[in-house]
Amino acid sequence: MPGTDGVGGENLVKPDIHPKYFQAKVHCGSCGTEWTVGSTRPELRVDVCGNCHPFFTGKQTIIDTAGQVERFQKRLERQVRS
Repeated sequence: MPGTDGVGGENLVKPDIHPKYFQAKVHCGSCGTEWTVGSTRPELRVDVCGNCHPFFTGKQTIIDTAGQVERFQKRLERQVRS
């Protein structure tokens, strides 16, 4: 069976230059869903996934990280009063 070396041998790749490949566990920070994908990192964390993203669900939810939404609303109220 022909390989990638063009002569009909085996598939030859350069040793020790390719990253390790893991079956990575992905964790969604918003909804807590976990799934596995192939990656060069053993574990991945995402803020929003396809299960909870408004584009895919059709619902809008506010993801508040450390009171950012409240601070923004207070700033908006101060600007409206001025």
